[in-house]
Amino acid sequence: MIRYALTCDINHAFDSWFQSAAAFDRLLESGMVECSTCGSANVTKTLMAPSVSLSRKIATPPATAASRVLATPQTPVEAALANLRRQIEENSEYVGLNFAAEARAIHDGDSPERSIYGEARGEEARRLIEDGIKVAPLPFMPTRKVN
Repeated sequence: MIRYALTCDINHAFDSWFQSAAAFDRLLESGMVECSTCGSANVTKTLMAPSVSLSRKIATPPATAASRVLATPQTPVEAALANLRRQIEENSEYVGLNFAAEARAIHDGDSPERSIYGEARGEEARRLIEDGIKVAPLPFMPTRKVN
């Protein structure tokens, strides 16, 4: 997997993961890479630093004014997504990587019915949908995966 920093033609910056550089090129050429803010398909890669894994843990630095600004929604779309995330986290149970198994157990009546959210591989989600289990992708990653 490779992560690219991207920018659309009206300067919205965002990033996305791709299977490979060739996969990114194919998706871009077919118009399937779109700006996460405005939906523009006129997207380009931007300069980004490589991700380097360290062999030891480093203390997390204190929050700066810049990091607090980044955490504050800057557009109505970002505010709506932040509100959606807050509502889901407040009213649902996070089941992590067990999402597919737990959704199936709820559907089959083996687990108590409740709202859940979590993570599933594409194939797991496809099987749930094929079996008539209602699931939907969320437009955000769980909090534990945010850098």
